[in-house]
Amino acid sequence: MEGAHGRAPCPFAPLLASGVSLSCLCHRVPIVPSKTPLLDQIDTPEDLRRLSPELLKQAAEELRAETIDAVAVTGGHLGAGLGVVELTVALHYIFDTPRDRLIWDVGHQAYPHKILTGRRDRIRTLRQGGGLSGFTKRAESEYDAFGAAHSSTSISAALGMAVARDLDGRRNNVVAVIGDGAMSAGMAYEAMNNAGARNERLIVILNDNDMSIAPPVGAMSAYLARLGSGRAYLKLRDVGKQLTKHLPKRLDRAITRAVEHARGYVMGGTLFEELGFYYCGPIDGHNLDHLLPILRNVRDAQIGPILVHVVTQKGKGYPPAETSADKYHGVVKFDVATGAQAKSKSNAPQYTKVFAQSLIKEAEKDDKIVAITAAMPSGTGLDLFEEKFPARCFDVGIAEQHAVTFAAGLAAEGYKPFAAIYSTFLQRAYDQVVHDVAIQSLPVRFAIDRAGLVGADGPTHAGSFDVAYLGCLPGFVVMAAADEAELVHMVATAAAIDDRPSALRYPRGEGLGVEMPDEGRPLEIGRGRILREGHKVALLSFGARLGECLKAADELAALGLSTTVADARFAKPLDVDLVLRLAREHEVLVTIEEGAIGGFGSYVMQALSEAGAFDRGLKMRAMVLPDVFIDQDSPAAMYAKAGLDAKGIVTKVFEALGKDAAVQRGLRA
Repeated sequence: MEGAHGRAPCPFAPLLASGVSLSCLCHRVPIVPSKTPLLDQIDTPEDLRRLSPELLKQAAEELRAETIDAVAVTGGHLGAGLGVVELTVALHYIFDTPRDRLIWDVGHQAYPHKILTGRRDRIRTLRQGGGLSGFTKRAESEYDAFGAAHSSTSISAALGMAVARDLDGRRNNVVAVIGDGAMSAGMAYEAMNNAGARNERLIVILNDNDMSIAPPVGAMSAYLARLGSGRAYLKLRDVGKQLTKHLPKRLDRAITRAVEHARGYVMGGTLFEELGFYYCGPIDGHNLDHLLPILRNVRDAQIGPILVHVVTQKGKGYPPAETSADKYHGVVKFDVATGAQAKSKSNAPQYTKVFAQSLIKEAEKDDKIVAITAAMPSGTGLDLFEEKFPARCFDVGIAEQHAVTFAAGLAAEGYKPFAAIYSTFLQRAYDQVVHDVAIQSLPVRFAIDRAGLVGADGPTHAGSFDVAYLGCLPGFVVMAAADEAELVHMVATAAAIDDRPSALRYPRGEGLGVEMPDEGRPLEIGRGRILREGHKVALLSFGARLGECLKAADELAALGLSTTVADARFAKPLDVDLVLRLAREHEVLVTIEEGAIGGFGSYVMQALSEAGAFDRGLKMRAMVLPDVFIDQDSPAAMYAKAGLDAKGIVTKVFEALGKDAAVQRGLRA
């Protein structure tokens, strides 16, 4: 039988499998060491596989240094990638990628993978406009078997690929790499349960970087893992399972449990075994002498599915990241020598911090207020809330569905839960929002961070759809903050709503630098505000495009068009009186929002249609995000591309009037 690379197995394979020696890979033609760095000789994994095993540690060291240097230039996710350098090298060395499918869960740890798969020359374009994605992306490379930026999808995708492989009669391997944090999501266990029941040949690498099981990792653990991953042992267990199938079920279960509990006592993995996986580990994910023979064993085992438990350290090899894993999970540009990250030059506060501080103030007045995050305490600002109220802050792990229904349970008992979840992640819990919150009219408050376009994280993290998917739910209150001061008031408003669910959305990044209130005051539900009066054009903004609307109004005024600027504040309930007044008193009405079609603009059109406003000749336009997924760039560049900046707003007004904005600007000049 041929090996994974289409070659006869090495005659010394048994020795290699036992871990006695890694020096003999007689079927490889080694790259000869030279003064040139090894990484310069590696363009694809095929080049890596030509290296002798003794050179892999050097290759890993160079790969780690290259990753650090690249992220220092671009910013991005650092700690997770540094933690899987050796694992990345080992996987591409042992498996025949891209024929063998390698799926990275989340994908934020895949920068070393990108460097090894033909993208090193572009690695310093990570997360930049026109550059590489910060996550795996199928359109970017054949080595990115599955695109991912949300967690816990890898095992499901891998199982689908394994089933497709078997239906096609192919023999390639399918490998999913998933972190211990991602394993907290129910979807991962749903996939494992299905995979265990189906029994497809599938390999799952559990990358455990929480260090909770660090003590067992060592020579003895690696030795046991090698034994447990060996063909003889796996085959014996498989035969044993086949034999016990024919015994009475009670005896079969008793024998199986006794064997697995005994094995679990020594080696762990009982849970995974119960789900139908062969368990191997834990092993040191930074020790290539351990990784290579074990990965080779599981590659060649003709059974499945198998879970390999690998322990790694976030930020491995870069002291600042090792000692501060949270701060170096995601970084801006930084100095490699000191680890110091670049600081913002703006004095405006971050929206996330404004939300957290406002919630703390409300919680000081009301002990029924509690906060919930799904594994994003620092990203949502709830780490600040937890410092003040540790007993009233709950991190439920990467489990948005559970987070929403957990919040519903709290609300049902009279508490005031604030579920702080990114817009893009709240999508994962939509059924719970509908069934467990909206239908029961439970006052869960959704604090929706990262509304609108988010810059370097690209389309996978854009908050494009929440207004549309929440606004259609009966009884919901949907608010959007135009600036950081408005956010303070909306937190107070949400705290005061105790008879129905509500959502307040706000963008990533810095506010506008407006004067901040001492404390929040609840707003009148469903009432907007007018900031500037005019008589020809009305700009009705929902959300943080208000600043661009004011700039557009200045330009329109300079071009002879008197312009009203209004802030809707609420998409639901809609301020119909304000909408009808703007329609009645202006020739042109334009709505502007940081969301997809089907949101605020659609609600306004529906209200105007019901009132017959279009019969009177109103020229109305709804400005929304275009019907495409916009790739990563700076937020300003992304909004310009979307046409949702001041220039785009002016252009839209003149289109409604049947005129060319460029011509009007030229006449003015």
